[in-house]
Amino acid sequence: MERYTNALEEVADGTRQQERHYQLLSALQSLVKELPSSFQQRLSYTTLSDLALALVDGTVFEIVQGLLEIQHLTEKSLYNQRLRLQNEHRVLRQALRQKHQEAQQACRPHNLPVLQAAQQRELEAAEHRIREEQRAMDRKIVLELDRKVADQQSTLEKAGVAGFYVTTNPQELVLQMNLLELIRKLQQRGCPVGKAAL
Repeated sequence: MERYTNALEEVADGTRQQERHYQLLSALQSLVKELPSSFQQRLSYTTLSDLALALVDGTVFEIVQGLLEIQHLTEKSLYNQRLRLQNEHRVLRQALRQKHQEAQQACRPHNLPVLQAAQQRELEAAEHRIREEQRAMDRKIVLELDRKVADQQSTLEKAGVAGFYVTTNPQELVLQMNLLELIRKLQQRGCPVGKAAL
């Protein structure tokens, strides 16, 4: 009798899971209609069905939420690093201006042109260094964000989310961003997921 009850529960769970899959697939198909037609064409029924299947238990929603939080923290950290560098450069410029003013005030009039030429060279060298440091910081930020994207792609691929794999192809990245947007919209709609929804 117990085996019979367990078998019935498994069938019921499978039926509820299949119903949940169809609900998610229907919601995805509805959301896809909001995307540009060029992306609609790239999202086949099979891709959407596979995505819906990956979403059934709710784990992918949690993964996406975690990745989003990590991304926001990373972006905030990188923004603060760049802001600190800009503040350091502002302080450097102010100190250099102050130093030049004091030197010019203490300088004898006949030596002023020589001093001003030397100060101009020092200012140009400082501005060159500042530009190089800003470019280096911007490259670091881009590389870090590229690494985060690759980490996100890898995580979603390992979670079995259709359409995700590590790539730098701009068209594929936009497609993946659209898939993430679909997942996020489903999550915002409050689609019930997991065993509680089954």
